[in-house]
Amino acid sequence: MKQTFAILTLILLSCAITYSQQSFYDFKVNTIDGQTYDLSALKGKKVMVVNVASKCGLTPQYEQLQKVHELYGGDDFMIIGFPANNFLSQEPGSDDEIKTFCTDNYGVTFLMMSKISVKGDDIHPLYRWLTTGELNNFGDSKVKWNFQKYLINKQGEIEKVIDPKTKPDDQEIIEWIMN
Repeated sequence: MKQTFAILTLILLSCAITYSQQSFYDFKVNTIDGQTYDLSALKGKKVMVVNVASKCGLTPQYEQLQKVHELYGGDDFMIIGFPANNFLSQEPGSDDEIKTFCTDNYGVTFLMMSKISVKGDDIHPLYRWLTTGELNNFGDSKVKWNFQKYLINKQGEIEKVIDPKTKPDDQEIIEWIMN
């Protein structure tokens, strides 16, 4: 009995260690067009992950996101937008509606994913990792509002969490991208 308990404990610890050492690049997500996207394709790049919404006071940040993408996106840096309807129902549309809105109003060409939940009982596994210190080895965070930014380094680790009101072209973000 003691031996069985010890073996089970070791197995559970092994699983916990493996899970907590998971990186950003271990996740698969769906694009806004419904295709599976393996984040391991971004290994070696810095990535800005931002939860977005079409009917928010911060929605004009799409413009700055697109400009940052045009200026710095490529081999070393990517932006990924995750539409979410978690704050005052400010992203009620379907993926098709969101894509049309972003393209027509802001000319968005950076990577957009399918709408997900960034908090609550139905939180997407990627956002559970982003917000849970035990999993990400960075620390706990809470998605405060639409347009919160997670800056992921080239090793797939969270390096910074940026407040939703901070614009994507803020000097702190640009310096992070460039260094």
